[in-house]
Amino acid sequence: MRIRPVGAHALLLDCTAPADTPEAVADVPEAALVEAWRAELWRRRERGDLIAVEIVPAARTVLLDGLPDPTTTAEQLTRWAAAVTAATTRSNQADAHADADAQDQDHNATAEDEADDAAGVLVPVTFDGPDLPAVAEHWGVDVPAVRHRLTSTRFRVAFCGFAPGFPYLTGLPAELALPRLATPRPRVPAGSVALAGPYAGIYPGASPGGWLLVGRTDLVLFDVAADPPTRLGPGTTVRMVAA
Repeated sequence: MRIRPVGAHALLLDCTAPADTPEAVADVPEAALVEAWRAELWRRRERGDLIAVEIVPAARTVLLDGLPDPTTTAEQLTRWAAAVTAATTRSNQADAHADADAQDQDHNATAEDEADDAAGVLVPVTFDGPDLPAVAEHWGVDVPAVRHRLTSTRFRVAFCGFAPGFPYLTGLPAELALPRLATPRPRVPAGSVALAGPYAGIYPGASPGGWLLVGRTDLVLFDVAADPPTRLGPGTTVRMVAA
């Protein structure tokens, strides 16, 4: 983790791994480290340990803006870094073992699953996207297996971007990362559920887009009259269910 000053009152946490990073840490996905820092910084702010107007996660960075004393904050971040990285490494190793044990197996919902669902958001999806066959081909499975993978994955919103309320969802294994379309579509319908790179995403409104479309949902993701206006904010647990 590197800390970069941005202007007079902001810092940027760069979560990309340097070349000399130890192997155990380098294996941690950048999105997982970003999420760990986001959660820790929100927790520290709520406790009063951190003063920041904005904490904005992205794919590989976390921006802290509105800092009264960036130098002091940078010193705090340096003190917290070892604990955050160690906790993320342990979590990543535990997830890897759990994924290996559960691979290609069906499981009934557990109390933990139900608790996650209660704390997160269920997204009803009609899996009829035009790119389902292409995703199945990339993954070396059939279309029903793609649907099963998506509905059995616990997603988490890593950050929002591209358009207001557009959630970047982590949870898929890194080896299932997908390429974007060579030529983006001029118009992707609102509610489209899509995949690109290591992420799943949902288009909150109609817009151009180059992600692979696997389905659609009627869930409203962005409403300027709502509080908060974004339905799926960073840190939110998400499960897709067949509509």
